[in-house]
This record gives sequence, structure tokens and C-alpha cells, in this order.
Amino acid sequence: MELAINKQAIFNYEVLDTWEAGIVLTGPEVKSVRCRQVDFKGSYITIKDNDLWLVGVHIAPYKPAKAIQQDYNPKRQRQLLLHKKELNKIKGKLTQKGLTIAPLKLYTIRSLIKIQIAVVKGKKKVDKKDIIKKRDQDRDIKRTLKENY
Repeated sequence: MELAINKQAIFNYEVLDTWEAGIVLTGPEVKSVRCRQVDFKGSYITIKDNDLWLVGVHIAPYKPAKAIQQDYNPKRQRQLLLHKKELNKIKGKLTQKGLTIAPLKLYTIRSLIKIQIAVVKGKKKVDKKDIIKKRDQDRDIKRTLKENY
């Protein structure tokens, strides 16, 4: 079940390759994520000390656990969990110019919270305009079909 989607990343970048990673969260953060209190605005993934770190994702504090989370930082860096082989593949792809890693969505598999990450390449402004134009045309076509039938 999808909990949050990074629509800006999907719009601004061309997705080349995706991976599923675990994410290290505290108990109240898990409950907050399950309540869909997540914001991907300004988030990115970085590599530090041979690990992937999720930076800038805002997970709101869980209200019932207010006493436990006295000095809670909603934008703290969170470690991502991947196998070494997957991490090495990602590092190898990042050696190419113009590629970066972006978080795409948070979702659950059984009782686990996973994050989909991708190696992405930035889109040009012309490509974005084409996507908007096509979306508007599709919307107009659906609207006219709906009115006629």
C-alpha cells in the first residue's frame, strides 16, 4: 500500500533504474508514516560512509507519543538499508555525469515500511512542457468524450 509519493521527482527527473530499500525509523515515526504524515519536498539521497542516507524528508511527529518525542527533529537524516551488491551497483551508475539518486515513494509490504529509490537523470524544460501539454490534451479528450456520451 502506497503511503507517500514524490510527485516532484517523477516530474523533474527521468527514472533510469529503481531499487527497494528499507528505512531506519523510530517507533513513533512508523506510526506517523502509516498515518501518511510524510512530505518529500526538498528531499534527496546521499552516500556517506558506504551507506545511503535519506535527507530532507519531513515526517511529522506522532501526536499521541508527544511525551516520548521531546526533542524530535522531523527532518533528520535516516539511513537506508540495502545489500552491498545493490549499493555497489548504485555507486557504479553514479560515476556517469548527470545522474543522481532520488526517493520516489514510501509503501508497506506486509508490516514493513519500504522506500523506492531510483537513479535519475534531470529532464530538460522542453520535455516537461511536452508532458504538461500531453496531459492537458488527454484531459480535454476525456472531457469531450464524457460530454458526448
